[in-house]
Amino acid sequence: MKSRAELLASQFPEAVLSGTLPAPLTRLTPSEVGVTPAELVDLFESQLMSRHLDYQSRRLRARNESFYTIGSAGHEGNAVLGKLFRITDMAFLHYRSGALLIQRSKQRPGETPLYDMLLSFAASREDPISGGRHKVLGSKTLLVPPQTSTIASHLPKAMGAAHALGLARVLEPDAVALPPDSVILCNFGDASANHSTAQGAINTAGWAAYQNSPMPIVFVCEDNGIGISTQTPKGWIHASFSQRAGLHYLYCDGTDLLDTLRGVRAAVAYARRYSKPVFLHMRVVRLLGHAGSDTEVSYRTLQQVEADERQDPLLRSARLLLEQGILTADEICALNEQIAQRVSRIAELAILRPKLQSAAEVMAPIAAVRQTFPAIPPVDPSRREAMLGVDKRQRHKPQNMARLINLALADILLQYRHCVVCGEDVGKKGGVYSVTTGLVEAFGPHRVINTLLDEQSILGLAIGLGHIGYLPIPEIQFLAYVHNAEDQIRGEAATLSFFSNGQFNNPMVIRIAGLAYQKGFGGHFHNDNSLALFRDIPGLVIACPSNGADAVQMLRSCVALAHQQRRVVVFIEPIALYMTRDLHQPGDALWTAEYEAPGEGMPIAVGEFGCHGNGTELCIVSYGNGYYLSRQAAHDLKQGHGIDLRVIDLRWLAPLDEMALVEAIAPCERVLVVDECRRTGSISEAIVTMLAERAPGRHRVARVTAEDSFIPLAEAANLVLPDKRQIIEAARALINGEVL
Repeated sequence: MKSRAELLASQFPEAVLSGTLPAPLTRLTPSEVGVTPAELVDLFESQLMSRHLDYQSRRLRARNESFYTIGSAGHEGNAVLGKLFRITDMAFLHYRSGALLIQRSKQRPGETPLYDMLLSFAASREDPISGGRHKVLGSKTLLVPPQTSTIASHLPKAMGAAHALGLARVLEPDAVALPPDSVILCNFGDASANHSTAQGAINTAGWAAYQNSPMPIVFVCEDNGIGISTQTPKGWIHASFSQRAGLHYLYCDGTDLLDTLRGVRAAVAYARRYSKPVFLHMRVVRLLGHAGSDTEVSYRTLQQVEADERQDPLLRSARLLLEQGILTADEICALNEQIAQRVSRIAELAILRPKLQSAAEVMAPIAAVRQTFPAIPPVDPSRREAMLGVDKRQRHKPQNMARLINLALADILLQYRHCVVCGEDVGKKGGVYSVTTGLVEAFGPHRVINTLLDEQSILGLAIGLGHIGYLPIPEIQFLAYVHNAEDQIRGEAATLSFFSNGQFNNPMVIRIAGLAYQKGFGGHFHNDNSLALFRDIPGLVIACPSNGADAVQMLRSCVALAHQQRRVVVFIEPIALYMTRDLHQPGDALWTAEYEAPGEGMPIAVGEFGCHGNGTELCIVSYGNGYYLSRQAAHDLKQGHGIDLRVIDLRWLAPLDEMALVEAIAPCERVLVVDECRRTGSISEAIVTMLAERAPGRHRVARVTAEDSFIPLAEAANLVLPDKRQIIEAARALINGEVL
């Protein structure tokens, strides 16, 4: 019994030769939409190539030579997008964009899209986009960042890239500039349009355009009426998007080449001329189910499946070519067969190409950070004084962490002309904790961007800015707010280098105010003590300073790392320590520091920890608020109990310099790990495991951690968080050989 793919493949030449083709949908003529006969044949060829790639991937999958299959069958009208958008219009693509990518490649002589895509299907390490790591659509030469099947997650970064194109008119990026009238292409499915990520990105684009902020982007919703097995209500996409503020709505039928040419041409022209977002609603059909393993007749009737197959865009394109006298039926069938044989021959070559052979090969794009101290970008001293001179006297007085980070950000914006700070309230308000105070006045709203309240869009904006050549420093107001948008870090920012084999990157430093101990400010949504989501992301660098002096040097290292090594960095700022000045007693000012300008002080490399004291009876390992409390406890342990100890401040939670840590801890028989995060999933687990694996049996080890609990309001928070008393008790128990 033939499969649906085999039936569809055999029905095409039969329908062409018999003339049983679907009725035309439009009275348009090729000349009316500005297309020549040769161009129509070229588009049809791309459609056929895409379809035969779908057929071939299924055959290879049956032979275990191909692995992950989501085809483009029924969506081949998007070849028009590949023709009418320039290759300097960055494209963020839906996974059903085979014809689009093939047609786009024709704008660059020498491209080999069939071979390249089949290498990807076969997971060959010679796949020019992902190096065998995933079946993705993408191309460095065609300006198409790779996209996996994560639903709708590419829309925020497409919106961010569109904003960056507008920004480039007033702020030069650190990259080859795209033409000033460039636009962004972003296509997706009707089911994806319902996702909160899509809704947020489209809303943000409209929000910006409503305020006359440039946003040259075309959102193309390829509406096939179904999401896996869930039907999209008839008329839903039109009802949802046709009247959105700031959004120009257009419609075309993607099964008809002429109507698609009309609609896409209008969409591109509007976005290019007015620098405003367009929502192009493109009706298509989905053929051959959702994916290669999908049994469509388990949730749709055979009559429904066959009805869609009768609307096959290849049949409509064939009818157009016949009616216009461009090709005969025999010529269409001959072209179809030639392409089928060509794809089959190329596939047999692709499956023989080498695969990834080692973990090191797989992980190369997210390899360990290179330990270097980058050169400090020069700053004109007179410009610096003009920008910061108003605070000259204050800068030479001891400051708290919040103020020191503020001054460091100002110098960073001076040093890196393509650096942009963005986030909710970062402008005139200066952020919830005044860390960005004065920056917008000094650098202007193009470099200190106030965003709307949507963490997905804030991070998407940063990713898009990074794509276009900017160095973004997005701010997330509270640690718990990241959970609204964590996939923008995990599934997008941090994976881009991996899935593009290092060819694409979106460098950034994500500043996040967080952690616990905020007096009078409780609740899990503001007072959060979980960093597990970051530690689970391969290649992500995580910084967490405990004091202002370290924060300045670490932030500079983070920015330099993002700039030079194109890394994604998370910079956790302990809210409870922002305004802290004293360590042991009121007025001692031991937790303040004078601001060190660029080039002053000792730089802190990624992974470099701090160590206070050199005692050997006990080593306390901590970070953030835990380090602050441990320093207090260490003072009491030494003064009141005569315990000779050292306290290590991790500073960096990823990557850990395990060899150096083991060496620093080695002289101490006892190790106490103090972790303000929850007992389960915290960095303390990693430290204990490290000691067990790298120094087995050498130390007696114990932990003081927060409880596995959310943090309640007010004084009740102290019931689930570590404190100085617990640290002292645990340390004494270790010294006395007691079981904790």
